[in-house]
Amino acid sequence: MYQSGRYKPESFFIDLQGMFYHSFRKYTLIILPIVFLLVSSCRNQAIMFRTKRDYQYSDLSKIENEVEYKIGLNDRVSIQVVPNKGALLVEPNSVGISGGGVATGGGASALEATVEFDGTLKMPLLGRVKVVGLSVRESELLFEEYYKQFFVEPFVRITVMNKRVLVFPGVGGAASVITLHNNNTSLLEAIATIGGIRGTAKAHKIKLIRGDPEKPKIYRINLSKIDNIAQGGIILQGNDIIYIEGRDEVLLNFAARVSPYLAVLNLGYVVYALIPGK
Repeated sequence: MYQSGRYKPESFFIDLQGMFYHSFRKYTLIILPIVFLLVSSCRNQAIMFRTKRDYQYSDLSKIENEVEYKIGLNDRVSIQVVPNKGALLVEPNSVGISGGGVATGGGASALEATVEFDGTLKMPLLGRVKVVGLSVRESELLFEEYYKQFFVEPFVRITVMNKRVLVFPGVGGAASVITLHNNNTSLLEAIATIGGIRGTAKAHKIKLIRGDPEKPKIYRINLSKIDNIAQGGIILQGNDIIYIEGRDEVLLNFAARVSPYLAVLNLGYVVYALIPGK
C-alpha cells in the first residue's frame, strides 16, 4: 500500500469503497425497516374524503343533464305575489318594502320563508306547499296556479337568498364558501371564483358531494382533459361540496424527513472508514 513513504490515493479510495459496501450489507436489515416506516409516515394526512380504490361513485350522467338550480332544504326564499300580471311592479311611482326591510319596485311586499325539514314552505292563504326539488321557475308557476283562486292573474317572483357551496381547492388553508348569485352557476364558475386549480391539486380527482350528509351522493369529475369539459358545466345546488384532491407529495415529504438521518449516517460511515486498522 505504500510506495516511497507515501500512501497511494487509489488504495485509500478502494479501501473506503470496500468499507462502505461491507457496512451497508451489515446494517441493511436495520436500515430498511426504518426507511419503510419513514415512507409510511410521509402519507399526506391533510387529504379529506378519502375513498377506496373500488368505491362506486354516483352516476354522473344523471346530473350532467340538469340545467337549473333546484330548491332544497333550508333554502331561504323571497316570494312576491302581485295581481294583474304584476302591473304594480311597473308603475313608475310604486315602491314597496320587502319582508327584510328592503325597498322593492312595485307596491307589493315580498315574503321571506325557509324551506322546512319536510320540504315545504308555509304560505299565506295556502298553508304548506311542497317546493323541494323544484326549480325556481317551476315554483313560480306552481304558486301562480294556487293563487288564482284569490287574485286575478297573479304574478309570482321567487328568489333563493342563501345558495352557498363549499370549495376545497386542494391547498391547505384555502377553502372557501361561495354564494351562488345566479340560479345556474356551474362547477367551472365556482372553481374560477377561487382562482382555478392550483399546481398542487389534481384536476382529474374532483369530488362533488351532494345531498343528505348521512347518505350523500358522491360524483367523480375529471377536468384534466378537454373531452370532459361538459362535466365542468354541471349546475351546482345549494350546500354542494366541491373537493379537489391535493397531491400526496410522498417523495418530497420523504426526502425532507430522511435527509437529516442520511447526513448523520453518511458522517458515521466516513468516520468509521478513517479509523486506523478497520
